Amino acid sequence: MAEGKEKTSLLNEWKFKKEEVAELVSGVTEKTGFPQPLHFYRLVVEAINLPIEEAYFWTIDELKYGWSYNKLHKITDINAASEGSAFFGVSEQRLGAQQDKAAQFLRGISEMLKALFQIVRELRIIDERLGYYEHTFNRSRERKDEEASGSEITLKGIWVDQVEGGVKNAASVYGLAQTVGFTVLPDLFFRVRANDIGLHKEAEKNFDAATNKVVDTVDAAVDSLKGFNEKVKEVLNRKLTQYYMWKLRTYRELRTRRKFTIKYLRQHYDTIKLYTGWVKPYLRNILRLGMAEKLVRSDVADLITAFEGALVEIEVLAIKETGRKYKPCILVHMYYRTRPALSYVQEGYQRGPMHTGKFDMKLRGYVWSDDQISNYINMKEAEDMHLLGTVSESIKESMDAMGSELKEYLKEGGEQFEEDKKEEEKKKSQAAEAVKGAAEPFIGVFSGVKEIVAPFTHGIRLRKKGGAKGDDVKDELNIESARADLKRSIYQTYKNYKKMHGMMTW
Repeated sequence: MAEGKEKTSLLNEWKFKKEEVAELVSGVTEKTGFPQPLHFYRLVVEAINLPIEEAYFWTIDELKYGWSYNKLHKITDINAASEGSAFFGVSEQRLGAQQDKAAQFLRGISEMLKALFQIVRELRIIDERLGYYEHTFNRSRERKDEEASGSEITLKGIWVDQVEGGVKNAASVYGLAQTVGFTVLPDLFFRVRANDIGLHKEAEKNFDAATNKVVDTVDAAVDSLKGFNEKVKEVLNRKLTQYYMWKLRTYRELRTRRKFTIKYLRQHYDTIKLYTGWVKPYLRNILRLGMAEKLVRSDVADLITAFEGALVEIEVLAIKETGRKYKPCILVHMYYRTRPALSYVQEGYQRGPMHTGKFDMKLRGYVWSDDQISNYINMKEAEDMHLLGTVSESIKESMDAMGSELKEYLKEGGEQFEEDKKEEEKKKSQAAEAVKGAAEPFIGVFSGVKEIVAPFTHGIRLRKKGGAKGDDVKDELNIESARADLKRSIYQTYKNYKKMHGMMTW
């Protein structure tokens, strides 16, 4: 938790101008890190046989059912136990079970992230290979022999090396080149190009017709050669026909493979998000079951290792929802120093602690708007380092490290991102503005009528709205009403607790 100057800076950051200075110890005032309240009540009770749960639930129920504070926000719920106590041993067992389950999910997320890199890399390789194919299929008809020659040579090289086996295969293009009379075969194979422009689109409609066209185009290309041995031309025709058939088939296979790989990538990504959602409750439990650092510091003398002791800190913000801008709010802060006694629960015969001891309850009263309530809740969240946010952020950083390709592939797979939704909403608002601009001449006509009629209705408007400062007056009345409500409810809660528990009241 933030301490000292850090608490003061947090209050300033979240627009709370004054920090509370209270006399928590007789004769000594100190800054508490809370906003300055309108009302403050404190009650310290130590009862050896009184369970601490009763004080908490009595106070919450009194505010909820007795004074209609119908919205409750649990801000803080932390605990710590002395290392030598039996309660610590039971808590650590439950904590260990949660940690094992969380570690299992985190291992799975780590492995899937590693696999995600491989899938993206595979898609990049597929796109690179498809680029060669599409360069050759989409070249212009005017420069069909010169354009994309590099991509064609690359694909022929892949076919010769990987499909035929290169020099190691005696029947390959390079293998036959070592035979007398076929030395020129590699040069002819890489130089002669069949007319396969747009053939990939024809193959999508009718693959058999496209393969027949390949044979015809290869025959025409080989027949156009003059001055070469017929046997060489025959072998060249066979090799080129095999190559272009392979080219058509592998292009179709790569397209299909890319489609399914993108779907698999989307499924993989959704599984990572699912695992992240599953692991968050376990991380939250680990965070809450773990010993709170602020309660086991050396400057907190309430916890001794050898004693059967525990510390509990609870903070709840109770809000009375009045439907108005400003609402009475009571911040219930309870600090317990207890002696947990383990007792057996009938169901499952498990041991559970029953806390008895001392509690220190502070009631702070405020009149806040919705923005101030949100600021306080966010400020309290900002005081702690949240493990859940760290895990989600690390996964996000891993995704970002893959570059924009991952996002583009996921979009192809149907994934929708928040920034895309915002961009779409922005476009809709711009379209609405354009429509409004087109209607501006008509709006101007009605505005002119309004200006003509306005002098006659000025007095009526003032009486209806209550004058120019009507909102300010309304807010002041709202604040005064909320303060009166707050003063009565916070004092009566404090007084009624003392009366119900046999304490001195006046």
